[in-house]
Amino acid sequence: MTEILDQSDLTDRAAHLVEAAKKAGADSADTVCVRGISLSVDMRHGKVEETRRAEGDDFTLRAFVGRRSATVSANVLADPAELAERAVAMARAAPADEFAGLADPGLLVKSFDGDLDLLDETIPQADELTQAALAAEDAMRAVEGVSNSGGASAGWSLGGMVLATSDGFAGSYLASRFSLSASAIAGTGTAMERDYDYAMRTHRADLADPATIGRKAGERAVRRLNPASFATGGATVVFDPRVASGLFGSLAGATNGAAIARRTSFLREKLGQAIFPANINVTDDPSRKRGLASRLFDGEGVRPQPLDLVKDGVLQAWFLDSASARELGLVTNGHAGRGSGNPSPGPTNLTLAPGDQSPEDLLAAIGEGLYVTEMIGHGANLLTGDYSRGAAGFAIRDGKLAEPVSEITVAGNLGEMFLHLTAASDLEYRFSVNAPTVAVEGMTVAGQ
Repeated sequence: MTEILDQSDLTDRAAHLVEAAKKAGADSADTVCVRGISLSVDMRHGKVEETRRAEGDDFTLRAFVGRRSATVSANVLADPAELAERAVAMARAAPADEFAGLADPGLLVKSFDGDLDLLDETIPQADELTQAALAAEDAMRAVEGVSNSGGASAGWSLGGMVLATSDGFAGSYLASRFSLSASAIAGTGTAMERDYDYAMRTHRADLADPATIGRKAGERAVRRLNPASFATGGATVVFDPRVASGLFGSLAGATNGAAIARRTSFLREKLGQAIFPANINVTDDPSRKRGLASRLFDGEGVRPQPLDLVKDGVLQAWFLDSASARELGLVTNGHAGRGSGNPSPGPTNLTLAPGDQSPEDLLAAIGEGLYVTEMIGHGANLLTGDYSRGAAGFAIRDGKLAEPVSEITVAGNLGEMFLHLTAASDLEYRFSVNAPTVAVEGMTVAGQ
């Protein structure tokens, strides 16, 4: 595995590709070289269903001729000159974009100080992943009421990226991922219910015990047996942390600088205004150690800035890359994401700060309402803020969780939902977007 841990060859190829673009006539250029390797095992009924291993490289070159640009990609870099000539020829034929261009050289990272601790050099073998998946499935199937297995999986991946620009930036990083998941089925016939548990971490030692993952999946499936419906009408809806993060994924989309520049966000006129209650704070921290989206530089080579996206309820910033910042008359804050295409703005480790109330106290204060554990579909319109999604979970009666409920739709408008949101104290860093339990007053619930 030393070939992926040592990225010197990728760094050399990136530099050669940028130089080839300049020789082909590009005024400026940048390139992203990505190398990845992954291994995963899927288990069901105590037997391995599938073992997958994948590895490969990806090379992406972006060439600028004036304000015209084009991006080309390849999986194998046999001839840098040929790829560069193709990119430059396409750029010359592309329409001009007055906001296109590399990041301001003065904003590029000059030194890579700090250790984000994103790499665990532990390299598991297939039999280790098999045993982890088996332990998760065994614990899940041992839960009373679980009637079948939807399977369990264990996985590992290692990814490296090199970014080089014609302005002299060259940077690289490596990050590891370890994951576990289990899916349980409870009940029989038409009364079956399914639920799951899932975890991912950059370091193996931080990953939950496989038996814990499996047991939680089984218990969640059993709790959903014999669901009732829920009376149609207005209600306070409480979002479990597992689904609350989706609300803040919608916030990230609505504060994306590209959407603001295109005027396709319902928050486009809200900068500097209160969009949440005064006790709500939302941050984005690209420097969080072992964070799933942490990085020393963004997709353009700019150092990412920690953002107070929402402070004391007031919207403070947009997520910006260089192009969206230029269009808005601002300066990029280092939130350009980058895959095999052009940079685009977005969050890193987005977090809703916890509130003061425990989830139990929050439920007790609500008294009657709906507790949502699963969302179905993608029903957030970021242009208007209209929100409507299928849901399942539990009724809240007398301040406590009661019978399971399903076949429900919850609806509202994100602008109003944000203004009537309360956060509980149970924040855990599980994903790249994290939120505690949240309650939203005044939503519409369609049930019976």
